[in-house]
Amino acid sequence: METKIFKINSPEDENIKAVGEILREGGLAAIPTETVYGLAGNALDGKCAEKIFAAKGRPSDNPLIVHISSFSQWAPLVKEIPESAKALADAFWPGPLTIILPKSELIPKEVSGGLDTVAVRMPENEIARAIIESAGVPLAAPSANLSGKPSPTTASHVIDDMTGRIDAIVDSGDCNVGVESTVLSLAVYPPRLLRPGQVTPVMLTEILGEIEIDDAVFDKLLDGQEAASPGMKYKHYSPDASVVLVKGSFEKFAKHVNSNAVDGTVALCFEGEEASLSVPAVTYGRRNDPASQAKHIFDALRTVDKIGAKQVFARFPENEGMGLAVFNRLLRAAAFNIIEL
Repeated sequence: METKIFKINSPEDENIKAVGEILREGGLAAIPTETVYGLAGNALDGKCAEKIFAAKGRPSDNPLIVHISSFSQWAPLVKEIPESAKALADAFWPGPLTIILPKSELIPKEVSGGLDTVAVRMPENEIARAIIESAGVPLAAPSANLSGKPSPTTASHVIDDMTGRIDAIVDSGDCNVGVESTVLSLAVYPPRLLRPGQVTPVMLTEILGEIEIDDAVFDKLLDGQEAASPGMKYKHYSPDASVVLVKGSFEKFAKHVNSNAVDGTVALCFEGEEASLSVPAVTYGRRNDPASQAKHIFDALRTVDKIGAKQVFARFPENEGMGLAVFNRLLRAAAFNIIEL
């Protein structure tokens, strides 16, 4: 398959019409959002969902997130929109919050992963919304990477993974947030956080008053347990190298890395810490700055593969606020392999 690459830097760019036509006719296109690049297809067409799963090499039991460009597109996709959902949308849309509600008959089972719910969000990225508008349909769009690999936050990441597998790639530069959207289910009570992101638990409780954080944010899914949200699988966001999360002070981290280094060992650390390490180091943002960590974590996880890492010791981030999102991604990249010093 020939993959067309469109360089688009404005929601008024003429190429948006061409991308919209590809999507309207049942094709797949990687599009930018503020979180990560998404692999988009018509959310109302089960065959498009099957194409997405095939392009990613992804199991079809993993639900897809539906992206809309306006509030008017939301109501037909769900059975009803409760007041709590409206309040969240007013506070955080457009933006990196995905809301799960019982689905309408318009949503194919292939898109919902066989569940009776659907996950919907309205991206903040204006180019993404313009493409959805041009397509004329809501778009199912998981991250535009090969299944299990680190999510793509630059067009070059998408080109590496998806060239020859999809119809088009939109190059709009780097993503601003860098980790996927927060996913909150309103199909249960109390509302349940299924995947952390830029919209934090504290921000959600300010609107809703009470939420629960799903056990799968911190732990593996139980045997036979369904994934109610993307990103809940056991191993996810992972490079080819083996990743180990190391919890402790930087002094203890450096000592552990330096004393356990073998050929192919790489350290994943914060900016300014490289000089104390005896192995190649890749940084993922600044210490005590979860937003910068989120923006760089997936690029860092891809970089360790590019430099030939076999074993990666990763610094343990804060696991509250937006740091919870970074911790969650690293936890799955490491397949829950943690050393506490």
